[in-house]
Amino acid sequence: MFKLKSQVEELAAAIRRRWNKRPLAGIILGTGLGTLTDGVDVEVAIDYEDLPHIPSSTALSHKGRLVCGRLGNVPVLVMEGRFHVYEGYSTETITLPVRVMKALGASFLVVSNASGGMNPLYRSGDIMLMEDHINMMSRNPLTGHNDPALGSRFPDMSSAYDQELIEAASRIARREGIVCHRGVYAAMTGPNYETRSEYRLLKKIGADVVGMSTVPEAIVAAQVGLRVLALSTVTNICLPDNLGSVGKYDVINAAQAAEPRLRLIVKEVLQEQRYLVNGPGE
Repeated sequence: MFKLKSQVEELAAAIRRRWNKRPLAGIILGTGLGTLTDGVDVEVAIDYEDLPHIPSSTALSHKGRLVCGRLGNVPVLVMEGRFHVYEGYSTETITLPVRVMKALGASFLVVSNASGGMNPLYRSGDIMLMEDHINMMSRNPLTGHNDPALGSRFPDMSSAYDQELIEAASRIARREGIVCHRGVYAAMTGPNYETRSEYRLLKKIGADVVGMSTVPEAIVAAQVGLRVLALSTVTNICLPDNLGSVGKYDVINAAQAAEPRLRLIVKEVLQEQRYLVNGPGE
């Protein structure tokens, strides 16, 4: 953890040299959701390979670049491609960009992901606002030596996902006629999909959807004080007694179909928050 502070500073400095603005929000895009940047007025795009301490994104449909610009009139820093435990990266590496977003001045973290739906009321293409999570990864980005300069050793997770942002997203979804649930996300390491018995277990302990990301980033966001809005796109239905096979392109195609609705919610929520933070004048 002690080397982490210097990595954050070096990466933040490298971004500032190319884009010296303060983002209101950092955005991490999940599988199949990379086209959200189509709505961003891009000012600078930086390939991950041109930044220090950032690994390559090997996940399918993840482009691997940092997009700096405006979504509507809100300054944002967008990760077009995230990192996963199943790619072999440590949770410390996976969450480094979250720390850098905070160092660059962001107040909010918006995270998207693709997930399998276990709640029988969910359908493929629905969006679920994460109200809570269950960490089944057996990993935590805060383990090991702790540098107090990076945040509390024991961050509180009782409100890891910001209730005000959830309420705003729900209201916007209702107004626009978008199906948008609230629920609990279970994080597994992957990369395989779960067995019937694993789905039964996850459902029994309270999970509505299951995926392979987001939780490490949410933990670090809680430590550094970022308000989090996490949106999960249900790409496939995982009812253990009626379980069909699912392929990677099925997940990507379902996520891409839902992306315009997700983009609208994110854009409107951030617009409201910009107004609350800065007033109407900017």
